[in-house]
Amino acid sequence: MILPPLLAEFIGTALLLLLGAGVVANVNLKQTIANNQNPWMLITTAWAFAVFVGVFVSAQSSGAHLNPAVTLGLAVAGKFSWSLLPGYLLAQLLGAMCGSFLAYLAYIDHYRATKDELAVKSTFCTGPAIRNFKNNLFAEGIGTFVLVFAALMIASPNINIEGSQVTQFGLGALDALPIALVVWVIGLSLGGNTGYAINPARDLGPRLVYQLLPRKNKQADWSYSWVPILGPFIGGAAAGGVYLLLAL
Repeated sequence: MILPPLLAEFIGTALLLLLGAGVVANVNLKQTIANNQNPWMLITTAWAFAVFVGVFVSAQSSGAHLNPAVTLGLAVAGKFSWSLLPGYLLAQLLGAMCGSFLAYLAYIDHYRATKDELAVKSTFCTGPAIRNFKNNLFAEGIGTFVLVFAALMIASPNINIEGSQVTQFGLGALDALPIALVVWVIGLSLGGNTGYAINPARDLGPRLVYQLLPRKNKQADWSYSWVPILGPFIGGAAAGGVYLLLAL
């Protein structure tokens, strides 16, 4: 089934966040089956599989970016039309908000049972293990660089979007698995310092949802929120630039 590209980005990103936020909720909230069960391996593995599901579902319709930093990196590399960038970014943000809210509904009894607000916040957005904005920004940037550069090396032109002068680069369904493996190894290797957002929509969308929830003592940490937005954009743009230089 071929969906409109923006709808595909919305659905793919929503599935990514539903499953990704869901595993963090399963590990961190009170009285869940997986509470405190080898959390980092569960989280990194499930996020990788969540990427696989989101990419597989949306690849043939939109190229399965599911990440504003990926979309920006492709545009910088000349593999995606700049005119389509705003629509993709909005669809990704709204999809991330929708998926995060669905995960919240799925675990709503456990959210009610959890009084540790930092644990609740962790199911929505990332935070640093050691707060050092410069190093946190670099960590998000380098992790996203690996993701976007790998995506550029894997992806191939497969879709022509009506009205676009640039053939859209995206991931075919079979390339969902290697991208999932890239996300998995980024989490295992580089994710321990910031929680590896490596996706501005993945962090900002759920953070907005968390801010809107009727909970007391919310700790959305907006003073840090710019790091998992700007860092991935820098890393994605750098990956696109390096790819462009290598292709000359």
